[in-house]
Amino acid sequence: MTFATEFVPTAGEVGMLPMLTYFFMTFAAYCFLGNVFFSLLTNQSVAPEHRISRAYGGVIAIVAGVSYYLITRFYHGMLQDLSHLTDPAARAALIRHSYQAIGQYRYMDWAVTTPLLLLKAASMLRIRYSEAATAITVMLLADFLMVVTGYIGEQQLTASGEIIVGGKLLWGAISTVGYVVAVVALYGLYKRFAERGNETERWGFRFIGYTTVTTWGVYPLGYLLT
Repeated sequence: MTFATEFVPTAGEVGMLPMLTYFFMTFAAYCFLGNVFFSLLTNQSVAPEHRISRAYGGVIAIVAGVSYYLITRFYHGMLQDLSHLTDPAARAALIRHSYQAIGQYRYMDWAVTTPLLLLKAASMLRIRYSEAATAITVMLLADFLMVVTGYIGEQQLTASGEIIVGGKLLWGAISTVGYVVAVVALYGLYKRFAERGNETERWGFRFIGYTTVTTWGVYPLGYLLT
């Protein structure tokens, strides 16, 4: 690699949308890595019973930050290649293949961060594993099933990069089942232990729960659209 390839291409070379994508991925990486330092520096200011929740948040931020850093670096390489292509069909093919290849890192990230986010929600109400072992185990296994089967679904491609529709829909359906089971298990924990927490703790649990239902729920739609 020469020094020249380290420079970020301009919108004039690759287009505005790829550059905005690069901008926001880099921005996300900085935010997550910054959150790591925030978690470390403020840990002692948190009540002892909630320090485990802060620890979960720190690990989530580390994994997500590193993941986005890797994605950004690979995307940067793709932009360099894109800047040297002039044929519209070749440019479109490169963008499509890069999305499919780089996007795999999202699932590797989610395999770690999404179970931790669910555990973080449980810790908001100070739920110990021994108190709800079955519910927590089912929730975590369903979450992992959701991620792994979603990853397998994304791999339903021919050698030329064309989507194998039947296989993708099948694995996407299985992944959606895992998502629903995880959400139901999380809601069950809230119904069972909500009275234990104060209003702030219940709000924290609900916030993570709503995040799980809404932001995670968008992915099946995007999955189908691809």
